[in-house]
Amino acid sequence: MYLKGKQMRLISKIMQVFTESHNEKEIREIVGDLVMQLLQAQYYASFVWQDDSASFASAIQINMDPANIQQYENYYQFNDPITPLMKRYEVAVRATDVLKQEELIKTEFYNDFLKKDGLCWGVNLYAWQRGLNLGDMRIWRDSRRNNFSEDDLRMLDMIQPAFTNALARAREYAEPRNATPSLIISLSPREQETAQLVAQGLSDKEIARHLNIATTTVRTHLENAFRKTGASNRAGLAHKILS
Repeated sequence: MYLKGKQMRLISKIMQVFTESHNEKEIREIVGDLVMQLLQAQYYASFVWQDDSASFASAIQINMDPANIQQYENYYQFNDPITPLMKRYEVAVRATDVLKQEELIKTEFYNDFLKKDGLCWGVNLYAWQRGLNLGDMRIWRDSRRNNFSEDDLRMLDMIQPAFTNALARAREYAEPRNATPSLIISLSPREQETAQLVAQGLSDKEIARHLNIATTTVRTHLENAFRKTGASNRAGLAHKILS
């Protein structure tokens, strides 16, 4: 597969988002806009599968009617002939890979839900980790455009591992169970000060000026704080300090 310059730049931007500190919804929304550009698509939605209720929730949509998305959550997801089949895949999958287009357009799901927003050709990507669904991407084109190609699927498969890892990290940081007072108490007074300034968004140089210490000393304090709290990066440390 040959990637054009614009495609490479967009994939680079997508990967950059995955390295940044965002919550789960922000990841799915920011990347959704970039993925639409990458695949020259017009519509995007994203959900998270809930095992306890056997339903999709936590909706995000771009260029789709929120009221229509609400109808999906309330009714159409339970009368959806394609998504239950698509979510079994751990790679990008087109709607036409699970149901022929000529069959799909005969369904209530197509005529009363998809067609209402202009959706015709779809491709889904799911983030699964140890059997747990962390979120998905549902990208659509209208009938004036062609179906998604094999190269489109390969590009989505390229970003799928990073997408999964980013959602997993965001979910881990959102869990308060690791943010116990004992973790903070284990830090020295200087390490606590450094961690608090990290939580305020200060850079190493800014922290060094604030505490009147060398930048290398700041980094030493941070390395100790990471080790003692179990945080893997600045965002994780900030979460533990602020929780």
